[in-house]
Amino acid sequence: METFSRFTSMLLHALESREPTVDLLDSFIDHWKSITNYYVQTTDEHVPVRQTDIPWCLRQMLDILVYEEKQQAQYPGPCMEFLLHQKILETLVTLGKAQYPPGMLQQVLLFFSKLLSQVQQPLLHLTTVYIPVQLPDQSAARTPTSDQSQSFNHSADKAVLVSQSDSSACSPVQSERSLLWVLMELSKSQKSSVSVKVLQSLLLLIQTSGELLSELTQLGELLSGRLTKVYSLMVLEDGLDPGAVQGWRHIPWSSQYSSPDSPGHMTSFFCWLDFVDHLITEAPQVFSEQVSQCVCDGWMVDVLQPQLLHMCEQVVLVSTSVLCAVVRLVRSPSLLDRLVHFLLRTEMLTETLLRHCDHVNDQISLVSLSLLDELLQKPHRDILDVLLLDFLRGRSYLSPPGQEEPQADSGEDGEDDEDDPFFTDGPAHLSPPCQSGPRTHNDIINSFLCVVPVQVRSGQLLQEGGYESYVHDAHALVTQSQALSLSWDWPVSLPPPTLPSGGDSAFSEGHMIKVLFDRLGRILEQPYDLNLQLTSVLSRLASFRHPLVNEFLLNPYIHLKPGTRTLFSVLIRVMSELMLRIQEVPQLSDRLLDTRKHLLGLDQNTRLDHLTLLRGIVVLEEFCKELAAVAFVKMPLDLDWDQDKDQDQD
Repeated sequence: METFSRFTSMLLHALESREPTVDLLDSFIDHWKSITNYYVQTTDEHVPVRQTDIPWCLRQMLDILVYEEKQQAQYPGPCMEFLLHQKILETLVTLGKAQYPPGMLQQVLLFFSKLLSQVQQPLLHLTTVYIPVQLPDQSAARTPTSDQSQSFNHSADKAVLVSQSDSSACSPVQSERSLLWVLMELSKSQKSSVSVKVLQSLLLLIQTSGELLSELTQLGELLSGRLTKVYSLMVLEDGLDPGAVQGWRHIPWSSQYSSPDSPGHMTSFFCWLDFVDHLITEAPQVFSEQVSQCVCDGWMVDVLQPQLLHMCEQVVLVSTSVLCAVVRLVRSPSLLDRLVHFLLRTEMLTETLLRHCDHVNDQISLVSLSLLDELLQKPHRDILDVLLLDFLRGRSYLSPPGQEEPQADSGEDGEDDEDDPFFTDGPAHLSPPCQSGPRTHNDIINSFLCVVPVQVRSGQLLQEGGYESYVHDAHALVTQSQALSLSWDWPVSLPPPTLPSGGDSAFSEGHMIKVLFDRLGRILEQPYDLNLQLTSVLSRLASFRHPLVNEFLLNPYIHLKPGTRTLFSVLIRVMSELMLRIQEVPQLSDRLLDTRKHLLGLDQNTRLDHLTLLRGIVVLEEFCKELAAVAFVKMPLDLDWDQDKDQDQD
């Protein structure tokens, strides 16, 4: 028994004195030599790598490195030092790129992926690791899709390492440069599953490391460059329909990968735009602003702006149609802010886009008005400020208090409309002591209803409702506009009128109001679709709950400076022209009835003579009903306009 105990003690002492690191290193070197010997001894270059010992040797080398890290108090251990000093990773990259034996690149990618994910100590800051790790990605990005799934796993592991690394800042920043390029290249894979996973990995990387990656602008430039490329392919496509572009409805970016068919250029552009918009929404603020700026500079300013200012009408039409859809589809606050700044703070571009609303080409005018309509539906305060409110704040459209009101009979016979007080004034003065005429809510509503002459009213001929039929839609419109402006801290009462120190000054109505009022003044001679879009924009403007909007667009009883226009005064002028032009139309009531039936699809046959005029009259009548409905919906919930003005004068 004593002899057995002594033998056991000697055996344990021998095991304890054994140096494990020497055996690990020898084993590691043996496995590496087995790999290199294969290339010396083999004669058949077509044997797949899976039929060789290479995958098993690589797994053993990886297991040794992981085990060594856990056992060694000092890092790196002998095996890791051998790996780095002998530049084994660079050698593997060379073998993988040569695809010798066939399938070697996949094995290299697998080894690198597991090495980066299973070894706990940071490695990417080491040059002998960082440089080789990039090369398989770039090689795989150009290989057939069968190899790209493994490359995606390798890139995903790198993404996790970048986000979780505690090493110096230069390590993840350097890794980001190549990693982003690889992800962008792999996202173009013909294999849908690879593309979706890569883009999802990119979103994960941004969500976890956006603040860190904001030190570089490479991703923003890559995203913007891809957007520019797919946009160029779309606009150069033969037979591109501007109407289809403008009416594009939102679909998720990933939906293009669920279809077995290859997506068209239009689908590719709008899906990539949705991905960029989604990425900016999910990213940290600093990074989202950086990417938004890159998209603005790289696509909007460099590519889109020259097309919007182009002399070719087709180029202007297509680019404006794209812009109209983009305004509607963009949802991220950061990208929307850059888009609004691009459209409204670029002086030459802003004036040009507004002038296009009154273009000689009716198609350009129509899509430009649609763009304006889309802008007014976005939750951005600057839109209404720049286009309208900045021009109304001083209320310089009002006649100064105490100024004598022109009398209707003071002019001579045959006076020009510009001197006719019926078109330059309302029925009352601004100052309360001089006010006259009705001022109740019903009077304001009736003003819009009665402005249409009885001779041209045709709604009742088909038993259509009055303005009440528009109340439901008006309520929805006002509610939508109110939801947009809730956070904008608008005043609830009118500011007092201000006069410049040098005396009276002319009122500037701004480019938007000018073009809209000019268009409204020609409503009797414009295409039907154009008139519908024009009145839609004006109704949306009138629906905003701002006291200046109420006064300028919906109050017929304000006293205006000579030569100043409001929405109601323009309508009065149009009615004056209408009364002259209907003298040329025989059987007016019957023709208006036929026109209504034709517009409603009840009668496919209609006479062509005076058709534009008759359609304009119908649109005008319905527009006045719509304005009356908007006034009806707004006024019971707003402060009484008379009280606002009384407070201003106190």
